[in-house]
Amino acid sequence: MAEDDPIDEISLIEERLEELAEISERCRKIILVSKAAIAGGVALLLVTMLGLFGSSQVAVIGSIALMLGGIVSLGSNVSTLRQTIAAISAAEVLRSDLISRIDLRVVGDSPMKLS
Repeated sequence: MAEDDPIDEISLIEERLEELAEISERCRKIILVSKAAIAGGVALLLVTMLGLFGSSQVAVIGSIALMLGGIVSLGSNVSTLRQTIAAISAAEVLRSDLISRIDLRVVGDSPMKLS
């Protein structure tokens, strides 16, 4: 990045912020699916334990696998989301710093004329 042109740096930071926002949204969707998988696994296990679905070992193993998979996916994506949010915050601070270094001028500072 060129240190003498903060506008180019700001553009790169904006692109990075867009990428991070997409990652964040994807993590949120996966977290929601993971929670649904955990709930589905618990429900399937309860139904199997109560004998409503039949006493199938495959259903018990499947429900346990669904719960464990959901837990692992949930933990991984929560961690990724936290890291992404921290990266977004850092990029926003850097962007604000670069914007404050730019010598901004007010355009169109003339009084308005009424017809």
